[in-house]
Amino acid sequence: MKKLLAVASAALYLASSVAFAKDKPNILIIFPDDVGWQNVSAYGLGTMGYKTPNIDKLAHEGAMFTDHYAQPSCTAGRAALITGQYPIRSGMTTVGRPGAELGLKAGSYTLAEVLKEQGYATGQFGKNHLGDRNEHLPTVHGFDEFFGNLYHLNTQEEFEQRDYPKDPEFFKKYGTRGVLHTYATNVDDKTVDPRFGKVGKQKIEDTGQLSRERMKTVDKEFMDASIDFIKRAKKADKPFFVWFNPSRMHMYTRLSDESRYLAEEYTTEHDLYGSG
Repeated sequence: MKKLLAVASAALYLASSVAFAKDKPNILIIFPDDVGWQNVSAYGLGTMGYKTPNIDKLAHEGAMFTDHYAQPSCTAGRAALITGQYPIRSGMTTVGRPGAELGLKAGSYTLAEVLKEQGYATGQFGKNHLGDRNEHLPTVHGFDEFFGNLYHLNTQEEFEQRDYPKDPEFFKKYGTRGVLHTYATNVDDKTVDPRFGKVGKQKIEDTGQLSRERMKTVDKEFMDASIDFIKRAKKADKPFFVWFNPSRMHMYTRLSDESRYLAEEYTTEHDLYGSG
């Protein structure tokens, strides 16, 4: 397998250098929610009371970045990473409601589009949160394949809460989309969804809602899909760009019985965030 380059920042610099590289490196970006710089022990140096040896190995064998800017929300941060723009320029400064016009626009050129033009297989897996209308989906913004959720976790369990309206028409009008599996195509599908707009040059499959129970293992689904994508790219002898966005670190999370007490060794038995 070609050299694996795992990065968490400086992505647009990589895109420009890749164009001139004889051997194009594979690129994996792991982009979780709610992880502070000290949570990775290569940076925190033990201040959190635990170690992250596998991530530290990447840091020590690669490069560490200590000068950076962070955004105040996941939407703004993700938009800044994938477009290389300040959110005020892309319009992605805050989180949009389900069905809202707020989302990644066609004029916002993405890292995935840059790399796809250089012959890369491009895949995004896990949380997106850059708009949920069809025009916002990753597979019309440079990604060959997307499998993931479109909102932060607690939004998607609203329909299971006891005070959520039981009228199916309410959910149809205001509810969230499910976990989507989409593929970029060359065929312009003119089908128009009344809430989410024209399908466009992509195939969209809704795999079902991200329920509380599914939340417990959904990151495994996303990880398996990422690995499968990488294997297919390798078999096709194509360099890959994979943007993997796990949800487990989010402050709202659901844990399986196997994961519930993973952090107890390092913090306390009550540390749901750490176990996530």
